[in-house]
Amino acid sequence: MAVLGMDLGGTKLATAVFTEDGRMIKKETVSLDRRKGSDVGRLITGKIREILDIPAGENYKIDSIGISVPGISRSDTGTVWAPNIPGWDDYPLLAEAGSAGGNIPVIIDSDRACYIAGEVWKGNAKGCRDAVFLSVGTGIGAGIMVNGEILRGSHDIAGSIGWMALDRPYTDDYKDCGCFEYHASGEGIARVARKMLTDDNDYSGILRNKAPAEISSRDIFDAFEKEDPLASLIIGNCIEFWGMAVANLISLFNPEAIILGGGVFGPALRFIEDIRRESSRWAQPISSRQVRISGSALGGDAGVSGAGYMAMKNYRKLYGGYE
Repeated sequence: MAVLGMDLGGTKLATAVFTEDGRMIKKETVSLDRRKGSDVGRLITGKIREILDIPAGENYKIDSIGISVPGISRSDTGTVWAPNIPGWDDYPLLAEAGSAGGNIPVIIDSDRACYIAGEVWKGNAKGCRDAVFLSVGTGIGAGIMVNGEILRGSHDIAGSIGWMALDRPYTDDYKDCGCFEYHASGEGIARVARKMLTDDNDYSGILRNKAPAEISSRDIFDAFEKEDPLASLIIGNCIEFWGMAVANLISLFNPEAIILGGGVFGPALRFIEDIRRESSRWAQPISSRQVRISGSALGGDAGVSGAGYMAMKNYRKLYGGYE
């Protein structure tokens, strides 16, 4: 028995086959190559058919499929909204994947839900019933587990904490991505740096060597390592935002664990203790002392692992087994 996990990102599709106890048998990642709309759907269905056509000698059979998507998975319609994939405003992914899978059950969920599911299954939230995965990459989201269940909200949008209000006054800059994401996501870090470079004509440090439009968050972290003052200011501000967000999650949900992941954590893992100290200034004090804050144990595999776990749980719900 085995399950197939698929993790769709803005630029790539990862697939992995797992045994029922969570062991990864095989994994593959393919680029989207600027595909959009139905071309991305055909890539997914093509990979499903390819993986289900198991080569001779492979000792497994796919019993269930889970797909992680970067946006909103609408459970009532089976459609997906994914803002980074053109044409995916209301894409009928469940119907297409179900057709490719034949009689094999398919479940689709948001990447943030799959991140926390993966960490609960095989990562740093294993054994937890109340835990949060704070994903900081190009954007920001949170996978939230309460009493052993993923919190989805009334329309499957819970966890969109890039819109968490952490500063004032409101500015129209926050309209498209939210306050938290504007300041402290991977794209936000670069955006803030570009604005500060434009506004500060006296700065002559490392970051001045690049055209503002070409600056990435990686450039900010590299400059921070070299003690660049502007990079130090930007990262210091991010630590405050990350710490406030963690504090709010602690105070709202009283979790056993908060996992920090996504592309930024990566290079920002070194700041976990700084984030912990900042959060303790703001959070409910008893809950703050009880929570465990750590980086992701699964790294880039959190989404595909969570999709596999969702597939396993869906199979068990429908047919039993996988105990």
